[in-house]
Amino acid sequence: MRAKNVPSRNIDRWLWLAGIVVVLDQISKWLVLGWLRPGDSVYFAPFFNWVLVFNPGAAFSFLSDAGGWQRWFFTALAIAIAAWIVSILPRHSGEFRLSLALTMILGGAVGNVIDRLRFGAVVDFIQWHAAGFYWPAFNLADAAICLGAGLMIWDQFASGSARRQGSPP
Repeated sequence: MRAKNVPSRNIDRWLWLAGIVVVLDQISKWLVLGWLRPGDSVYFAPFFNWVLVFNPGAAFSFLSDAGGWQRWFFTALAIAIAAWIVSILPRHSGEFRLSLALTMILGGAVGNVIDRLRFGAVVDFIQWHAAGFYWPAFNLADAAICLGAGLMIWDQFASGSARRQGSPP
């Protein structure tokens, strides 16, 4: 029986999961692109709208009006991050929480790279709002990246706490 945090070097299951994230992200965008026009907003619930926005920038439309160079910058950055994740995943494949976090970030990054290469921008379509305040539109790839980042933070706190107490994470 292999110890819980001993790397198996087998990252196939993690790459499959990243692929599922990419497929779900792209299917959701395909459906939205067939249903909405840019700028459309469809009420769904008191706190949630379906919208269609092409975001050439990063999260929260950061650098969206930078003149076009950001498309290639964010594409290259996401590809570099994806390559780094694939390179370190074998060392951590036995650590469930960290591997899941890295996998979600990988799938989200690849999903958004596909958009940047196809459209020159990321397709965003989920919009949360409350009391007149609107969260910037996002997509499933963005949600996967945020989930992965949250899991990484949780993993660091949980692993650090376990190390201090002398038990495995």
